[in-house]
Amino acid sequence: MFTIQNSLKLWAMLTISLLISACDKTEESVYQPVYTPNSENTSQITEYVVGIHPLHNPQKLMELYGPIVDYMNSHIPEAHFKLEASRNYEEFEKKLYAGNFAFAMPNPYQTLQSLKYGYHIFGKMGDDASFRGIILVRKDSGIQKVTDLKGKAVSYPAETALAATMMPQYYFHTHGIDVNRDIENRYVGSQESSIMNVLRGYVAAGVTWSVPWEGFKTEHPDMASELEVKWETEPLLNNGWVVYKDIPVSITDKFSLLLFGLQENEPGRVILAKLPISRFEPATDETYRPVREFLEKFSKTVRKIDY
Repeated sequence: MFTIQNSLKLWAMLTISLLISACDKTEESVYQPVYTPNSENTSQITEYVVGIHPLHNPQKLMELYGPIVDYMNSHIPEAHFKLEASRNYEEFEKKLYAGNFAFAMPNPYQTLQSLKYGYHIFGKMGDDASFRGIILVRKDSGIQKVTDLKGKAVSYPAETALAATMMPQYYFHTHGIDVNRDIENRYVGSQESSIMNVLRGYVAAGVTWSVPWEGFKTEHPDMASELEVKWETEPLLNNGWVVYKDIPVSITDKFSLLLFGLQENEPGRVILAKLPISRFEPATDETYRPVREFLEKFSKTVRKIDY
């Protein structure tokens, strides 16, 4: 007999199934513009989320890149841009590949990966000469040559960091280190954490790249004085700027024009000086061919990656 109790049980099961289905769909969602009221009139403007890969911790990232978003908002009144920071590389990549950002500045590896998920490249950071891996050791470590790292631990921000992980690991490979056997690789989540790991003596060497290292020296000169840059890699193309496929061309064009013209006015130069870089510049998918070639070489000789 189909009782009221059975009916209630069936209703509960259906409700749970619907909730699970809704959760699954949420995780698979892609970027959708958010419409927010314009405080000056009754019309609505569209909100575009801007994501920057974890060059710094979230608070520092907001301090440095928030002014760029503010600059866009002051010059593109028909749109509203919101900066969203991520705690680590894994969190940023999850958002990027889910299409959660309208505009994003990923590292070069993530830039190429994003092409698989509905983005295209429209720009990049300038100053490619500064995009190189930096390998730090304590001044009292006694480490003199690369092979002195055998049997020791090395810190990096993340497996998918290019300048601060892959390029140094390729450097180790070409200087007598089997990255998969000779050293312990520790992926510690951020540039600052990688620096602090070597400073505190938790690892024999810590890897970062020039921008975080210059920032660390400026903010913590006493701690930085205990470290030395032991080796540097060759440079590669700097971080890219990508835009999601559904963003109107008119918005992308205005965003690009402002971004690439920051160095031409005093407020823009102040913003750039804090990053610190000299400019952003136009780029296309083809611009990043040298990065793709490096990734192919790295995957064949050092450790296998998706590229």
